[in-house]
Amino acid sequence: MLTTTTLHAVSQAETRAMDTQALRDSFHIGGLFAPGEARLHYTHYDRMIVGGVVPDGADIVLDEVRECGTPSILDRREMGVLNIGETARVSAGGETHELARGDVLYLGRGSGPVTFGTGGRFYLVSAPAHRSFPAKLIKIGEAGQVKMGAPETANDRTIYQFIHPDVMESCQLVMGYTMFHGGSVWNTMPAHLHDRRMEAYLYFDLDPANRIFHFMGEPQETRHLVMQNEEAVVSPPWSIHCGCGTGSYTFCWAMAGDNVDYKDVEMVAMEDLR
Repeated sequence: MLTTTTLHAVSQAETRAMDTQALRDSFHIGGLFAPGEARLHYTHYDRMIVGGVVPDGADIVLDEVRECGTPSILDRREMGVLNIGETARVSAGGETHELARGDVLYLGRGSGPVTFGTGGRFYLVSAPAHRSFPAKLIKIGEAGQVKMGAPETANDRTIYQFIHPDVMESCQLVMGYTMFHGGSVWNTMPAHLHDRRMEAYLYFDLDPANRIFHFMGEPQETRHLVMQNEEAVVSPPWSIHCGCGTGSYTFCWAMAGDNVDYKDVEMVAMEDLR
């Protein structure tokens, strides 16, 4: 079963006037992972698609998605797939890939229908592509690793870069995830902006009793969303994005836009936050 929801782009001016429910309707994505279903969210931020696929006793094939306007979803798109479930297979373009938990698979433009195998719990992101690149399965040991932060500032973490220029070539999709160490819970503070790229987050590995406070909005007009385990959020290019959990967690980040330079950011000074 496939369901697709559309998230339209929202401006800074509109966001300033939003209450909690309006913020959640515009940026929060819940209920991504339903047994036996593929649930996609087609966003108007760089036309990124965010989705969850959970095969339950039978494979799920992702092919035509009406919102894309093409016979098959990857006719003019590329895709990144993260498995947060048990080891399972993903097939596309005549190839079958076995994804363990934490593996990321890249599928290039023109790969055709994508078949997701039982046992997996798949998070996917997709963006328009102007070129075709070969499929690539990236294990965590093959990912780029950047260590940042410190225990003293509660942000000791490792950033794992999977679909990233230092690891492989893609059109515009950049994807990876960040893991925290030793009780650290703060991500990306001081905050930053990257006006040339949007970003989507999936928060996972969070105890169901805990919550994450995801901060967004303009630096002088910040807002927050309270997130549960395995929920996602869309971050517009004009918005800050940082977060803090009441317990340990991992989050998958994915970006699309003008370039794939991970360091193309504008830092926001702590004293400028409101």
